[in-house]
Amino acid sequence: MNLIVKKKYFSPNVAMLRIEAPRIAKARRAGNFVIVRADAHSERIPLTIASADLNQGTITLVVQGVGQSSKKLIALNEGDYVHDIVGPLGQATEIEKVGTVVCAGGGVGVAPLLPIVEAFHAAGNRVIVVLAARTKDLIILEKEMRQASDEVLIMTDDGSLGKKGLVTEGVEEVILREKVDKCVTIGPAIMMKFVSALTAKYQIPTIASLNTIMVDGTGMCGACRVTVGGKRKFVCVDGPEFDAHQVDFDELLMRLNSYKDVGK
Repeated sequence: MNLIVKKKYFSPNVAMLRIEAPRIAKARRAGNFVIVRADAHSERIPLTIASADLNQGTITLVVQGVGQSSKKLIALNEGDYVHDIVGPLGQATEIEKVGTVVCAGGGVGVAPLLPIVEAFHAAGNRVIVVLAARTKDLIILEKEMRQASDEVLIMTDDGSLGKKGLVTEGVEEVILREKVDKCVTIGPAIMMKFVSALTAKYQIPTIASLNTIMVDGTGMCGACRVTVGGKRKFVCVDGPEFDAHQVDFDELLMRLNSYKDVGK
C-alpha cells in the first residue's frame, strides 16, 4: 500500500495526489506511467507520472474523476493509502537537443506534459509551452510550467485567461515568429488531431501521447490498439507516445467514443 502525503484540487473533478513510491520515483522517466488501484475492489487505472521527488520518494499523479474508480481515487485524502501502484510502465520520451520545442497541452493532458517540458529544457532546448482550456479555472500547473520552460502562452475558449482562442492558434503564433524544431502535444484526442494537422502543414516533427485510450495498461486487453503508419500498435506497450503525423486520429476518436459511457 502507498501513502498519500499531499492532495490538492485543481477543480471539483481534478485532483493532484502526491504518493509515496520511492522505487518508482527513482526509476521513472518522462513519459512513463503507472497503474493504480484505489482499493482491492477498484479497476486498474493507468496514469502518467506528472513528477517525482527522489529525496522524498514520492510521485505525483493528476487524476480526473470520470468513472467510478477514478472518482473513488480522488475521494481519498492525505493520510489515506492507495491499494497498489505498478510501474513505471510504457516507453519513455526520447529526449534530445533539437533547438526549439513547442509543447502544447490541453486539460489534464498538461500533467503528463510537465515532465517532458522539464526534460527537454534540461537537455538544453528552448521550450515554449502552450496551455489551453475552456476557461481559466481549468488551466492547471501554470506556475510549474513557467518554472520549467522559457515561455508560456495561455489560450482559453472564453478569453478569461491569456488569449481567447484555440491551442492551435497559440502554436501557430509561435511557428510564425520563430523556427520550431519539434512539437509535443498531449490532451484530448481532437485537440491533438488539429495540432498534428497544423504542424504537418509546416513540416514540424510532432509527438502525441495517446494515453487516454489505455485501459489495462499491460497489453493484455487489447483495448488501446491504434493504427500508426498503417500498422497496429498498442498504446500501453508501444507508446504511449507516437509520431503524431502517422496516427489515425479518426479511428482513435471513434474508439474513444465507444468508451464514453462506460463506468458512469
